[in-house]
Amino acid sequence: MKIRVYYEDTDVGGVVYHSNYLNFCERARSQLFFDAGRSPILEGGHFVAKHIEADYLKSAKFGELLEVKTHLVKIKNASFTLLQQIFRDDEKVFEMTIDLVYLDFEGNMSKIPSSEKAFLSDLQ
Repeated sequence: MKIRVYYEDTDVGGVVYHSNYLNFCERARSQLFFDAGRSPILEGGHFVAKHIEADYLKSAKFGELLEVKTHLVKIKNASFTLLQQIFRDDEKVFEMTIDLVYLDFEGNMSKIPSSEKAFLSDLQ
């Protein structure tokens, strides 16, 4: 997914504020569902972040066009791990792994529905 860096994404020096890289990745994860005609909020529950490891490699700046790439690392019955990388042209500026778990609407960890598991498996 391509993302333009706007002024609201930056600090006073025009550099992307650190938490906005997480926002860019969140948008890209949601967009994966939207592009497939799905919603990230499912009939029986939703996914929540459990653990994130992030590496800030280079600074992105106001006006730049970035691309977020998302790949499935592993999938289990109730959780999955994604690798998300942000590039400026061919240069990687940010990388993170995120563990997401599936919760029912009562807040209990639950098995990922089989249709969603199949969809997620295609992200490899």
